Amino acid sequence: MTAAEIRRCVTMTNEQKPDLIVMTGDYLSWDTAWQSEVVQALAGLRAPYGVFGSLGNHESITQTEESVTRLFAAQGIHILRQERAPIQLNGETISLIGVDDSQTDDSWIDHLVMPDTVNILLTHVPVSAGFDWAVEQGFDLVLAGDSHGGQLSLNFLKRCISFYGLYTPYVSGLYEKPGGQLYVNRGIGTTILPIRLGARPEITVLELTRGV
Repeated sequence: MTAAEIRRCVTMTNEQKPDLIVMTGDYLSWDTAWQSEVVQALAGLRAPYGVFGSLGNHESITQTEESVTRLFAAQGIHILRQERAPIQLNGETISLIGVDDSQTDDSWIDHLVMPDTVNILLTHVPVSAGFDWAVEQGFDLVLAGDSHGGQLSLNFLKRCISFYGLYTPYVSGLYEKPGGQLYVNRGIGTTILPIRLGARPEITVLELTRGV
């Protein structure tokens, strides 16, 4: 995507007047030279409770996890790397937790998941084992991306009919299990081929409501 296209998506996001904005990685494709420009384009995101993110596999592949995190931090955007950010909202605390896509163990969990509060996990890849595991660990909501909605998809027939559906059944949209929910955002960009079919770009607006 061009910087102009990203800024257009930033404007559309801000027009929704969100309380909180989150992103789940893959800010770059392959060329590390563009990391400063993409961060500058995303720096226009505004929300009263902050802008947060996690890192994707492309930050790991391009070895830009540290540099992208620093660039975002300079713009007031918090990339959570095995970290928790407590969000005070209407007198209650939401525990927002982010994990790198390159993280290979779960040693970070014990001191981050908070009992008696809402725990939201920002992660890049919505692998099926990860959702089951996340619910077991106490996450009420998992927010993920990576899939591009399949990018080349027949999701009007069934959501998992795509190349990405060969990898995981969680391709796009909302999934629920007892005790937890997963939302997989289709993202706004593309990878490998600069086209989308049956998987429109997406900016998701989620409303958190108290369970009965």
